[in-house]
Amino acid sequence: MATGWAQDGAVQDQIDDTVSDAVERARSRLPAGESLTHCEECGAAIAEARRQALPGVRLCIACQSERDKEQHNSGYNRRGSKDSQLR
Repeated sequence: MATGWAQDGAVQDQIDDTVSDAVERARSRLPAGESLTHCEECGAAIAEARRQALPGVRLCIACQSERDKEQHNSGYNRRGSKDSQLR
């Protein structure tokens, strides 16, 4: 189907790029390196199972849960809406 200046499949390319950006952003936020034995915020012990499951973990579960609640999704679609691209 002809869409004007956009190539066929442009919408799917846009979706794929948005998903790839989100995956890359999530991967960049993963901790790396050696895990701490105690939480850097409250000082509570971090369980061995958590340290093995998440290399580089720095927070206990309670502090990580609070931090996750505070963080907002700062991602946005830089490519514009589907409607604006297809007109």
